[in-house]
Amino acid sequence: MSDHTSEIDGLPVFWRAAPSPGNGDTVPTLYLHGVPTNSDEWLPFLARTGGLAPDLPGFGRSGKPGSLHYTIAEYDDFLERFLKEVGVERVSLVMSDWGAVGLAFAQRRPELIERLVVINAVPFLPGYRWHRTARAWRTPLLGELAMGCTGRFTLRLSSKESNATPGPMPEAWLDSVLDHFDQGTQRAILRLYRSSPPDVLAAAGSRLARLRMPALVVWGMRDPYIPGRFARAYAEALPNAELLELPDAGHWPWLDRPDVIERVAEFLTAS
Repeated sequence: MSDHTSEIDGLPVFWRAAPSPGNGDTVPTLYLHGVPTNSDEWLPFLARTGGLAPDLPGFGRSGKPGSLHYTIAEYDDFLERFLKEVGVERVSLVMSDWGAVGLAFAQRRPELIERLVVINAVPFLPGYRWHRTARAWRTPLLGELAMGCTGRFTLRLSSKESNATPGPMPEAWLDSVLDHFDQGTQRAILRLYRSSPPDVLAAAGSRLARLRMPALVVWGMRDPYIPGRFARAYAEALPNAELLELPDAGHWPWLDRPDVIERVAEFLTAS
């Protein structure tokens, strides 16, 4: 596994890469993280399957300029430019939480996508209403106060509901988030959520029926942020999707169920 940095139109970009197992003709996998994480969350997947995992703009070690609006459309455009930068023409996509921005790219350029894996992703579907933390972030002033109050104690407390395993999220997860939770990331989160009311989310998935490549929807059913019904909604919206519901897992299901990593790897390498 190796770390890489470059600039895309002046934006510093960090990503991790690992070779794919096999004879070299495997389509690489592009892993897309969500909020408030970064590419660290994909390390066990990269070790198993190889692939690419960028820190999206506004997160981790990538640039966090105030000139960006951090909208779904901006992330869609970034992904196409990123693939050109790394010289990759076709990928499989694995997306968790706000990694769902990859679906906007996939709908616009379906010919570039080999397979899709959707893991407890933000619903680009009708009928979703933001959870209470997101509603706070979407509220001017309240969102800024919530960001300013986020530290290890408050993150440990608020993350206790995120996984099915008793206790807060693992210390390594907390470390990874807090190491990069600067004002740039806080601004990116607020702008992303504030630019994405429910009607924008639904519109962002209006062409999911175009995505006829094999898809796998993996869902931790004890997710406190996204109701489990959206797992089936995604599986129904994607024409060639399998659904794996995990009653004993939360928002980051592979932390409760490490066997999810192998299940995803099997799907990505299936002929």
